[in-house]
Amino acid sequence: MRTSDILVIAPNFKRRLSGVTSTIIQLLPLQAARSKAVALGPGLPPHVPRLPLRMLPALWRRPHGRPFRIWHARRNVEMLAGVVLRDLLRMPLKLVFTSASQRRHTGWTRFLINRMNGVIATSRKTADYLSVPHHVVMHGIDLQRFHPPASRDAAREELGLPERRTIGCFGRIRAQKGTDLFVAAMIALLPQRPQWQAIICGRATAEHRAFEARLRADIATAGLSDRILFLGEFPDVAPHYRTLDLFVAPQRWEGFGLTPLEAMASGVPVVAADVGVFSDVVAPGCGTIVPADDAAALMAGIADFLDDPERLAAAARAAFAHAQEDFPLAREVEELAAVYEAVWQAA
Repeated sequence: MRTSDILVIAPNFKRRLSGVTSTIIQLLPLQAARSKAVALGPGLPPHVPRLPLRMLPALWRRPHGRPFRIWHARRNVEMLAGVVLRDLLRMPLKLVFTSASQRRHTGWTRFLINRMNGVIATSRKTADYLSVPHHVVMHGIDLQRFHPPASRDAAREELGLPERRTIGCFGRIRAQKGTDLFVAAMIALLPQRPQWQAIICGRATAEHRAFEARLRADIATAGLSDRILFLGEFPDVAPHYRTLDLFVAPQRWEGFGLTPLEAMASGVPVVAADVGVFSDVVAPGCGTIVPADDAAALMAGIADFLDDPERLAAAARAAFAHAQEDFPLAREVEELAAVYEAVWQAA
């Protein structure tokens, strides 16, 4: 795509994989075709359309067919960069910010939000914390990338996992994500259910490595090191969803949270804490919502599926159908395009 054709820039100023980065990776290939969008920044795979940093000065020239480009930020540092480019360097840009936070914004974040030309909330709950006009656009999921396997046994064999039914918990390893709640539930439930195992995909950053070490020690003490497996972080986690029979999202706090959607698109039912948009995403019949930070409720919700194969199978079918019907990525792309158009028209 020529620089003069670029209409939307999605900065990604965090090299480490995160939920925001995952969103950009999924959206940009479709947005490139629909809205002539590119990413800017490190940590993105080669297939994501991007603007090299050396080409940034080209943004002083207006794009073809529009009076300005959209700078779509998702983090404070990206909002700040947009303000500098627009207001200090006088580039022809208008700024859009997506907020996923479900807590009161800091004064600095509110200062930046008030300088945006458009604001998006990822859910109705998120919108409640905004004091500026906004649009609600819920995330979608890439249904080509996340899909059920022909055989879960074959999917496990391909990734070298033992031949057991599998429960998964994916995301960064830290207390906020509830990894300890998941491990405690597995230590309590797996000894009586030898046909089941658990996998944890994600990484612990330096400040959380002691937390991970304690979890590993608890697992070893329980004699379950061969059935509760830490697999690490993967550039593409989609194949690991296809090994699962049940997914658990035990977060204590979450802004939006893509993992339940990724699981359901892979034909996997979900037991999730009532945080973020999980209660909006996990529809009745697709899984179970339990109170946040409630170890007993989480354990009971998981056990209900482990001990009822027919319910598990029915929930898997319902989860897949729900993801296909209500959360295709194309729907999110179209709703974002409508927000961009509103910003262009307002100017």
